[in-house]
Amino acid sequence: MEAFPVRSDWRRDEVAALYRRPLLELISDAVVAHRQYHRPGEVQACTLLSIKTGGCPEDCAYCAQSVRYQTGVQVHRLLDVEAVVEAARQAKAAGATRFCMGAAWREVRSNRDFERVLTMVREVRALGLEVCATLGMLTPKQAQALKEAGLTAYNHNLDTSASYYGKVITTRTYEDRLCTLEAARQAGLTLCSGGILGLGESEEDRIDLLHTLATLTPHPESVPINAIVPIPGTPLEQAEPPSVWEMVRAIATARILMPRSKIRLAAGREKLSPTEQALCFLAGANSIFLGEKLLTTPNAPPSADQALFDLLGLRPLPAFADTLPA
Repeated sequence: MEAFPVRSDWRRDEVAALYRRPLLELISDAVVAHRQYHRPGEVQACTLLSIKTGGCPEDCAYCAQSVRYQTGVQVHRLLDVEAVVEAARQAKAAGATRFCMGAAWREVRSNRDFERVLTMVREVRALGLEVCATLGMLTPKQAQALKEAGLTAYNHNLDTSASYYGKVITTRTYEDRLCTLEAARQAGLTLCSGGILGLGESEEDRIDLLHTLATLTPHPESVPINAIVPIPGTPLEQAEPPSVWEMVRAIATARILMPRSKIRLAAGREKLSPTEQALCFLAGANSIFLGEKLLTTPNAPPSADQALFDLLGLRPLPAFADTLPA
């Protein structure tokens, strides 16, 4: 019998008990789960580009791109295809194997901008890269069009628990998020969906978020664990980022609950020291973003990432590589 089988029937009390285990015991089991499904030292290297910045009508309390807040972010219309393809070439040259495109839209509209995005997907995919997009809410028809254009994955984070969600975002519902994930899944896209720590949520909310993700069938193939990056001008500008121990606990729990998924150490990573990042990798993180910016928030500089990879003996996961055979 597998030590850590893949299952989507986790009870909420099981997730709570796992999350609250003594940290060193939790990490120890996460290491075993990681090695059961993944090659040690392989890390998925992704690059995220904002293809349309600012002016979003949503009221996400953490986001610099909401039109409702004065954050200093300059609004930019959808980029030209050529600019996006060139950015993808540069990302590939820097070691990225997945190129992610983000647009500050509430939802996708079937218009000329969407047709341009489909062209971007086709041309970036032609470079031999995995292609991910985060464009807001999707209809099943739009998800199918993205799949046919060559999109690999769709990102749509749940952010937090269903019960706390309304305290962070009021312009869409938790069910809206789940419906978009289902539309992407039904189209044959892989899913990238995780959460943000430090939104003012409780430990119970973090457990609920992990329980929701771990009971999706199948699990999201990528699970980003983000730390709040407080943005001046947003309602959460005074938010307290999670400690490294909170990050490690969430990553280790996610690794055990969703052992075949890639667990991404995402926003907030630039605030972690090399030692703290090493703890996150040990606990089961095996995906990061390369590049100095994540949409509008800072990220670790490329030279620091290369030094970290060299120090820890990490190597980029090849594009389209799967987990180890079951």
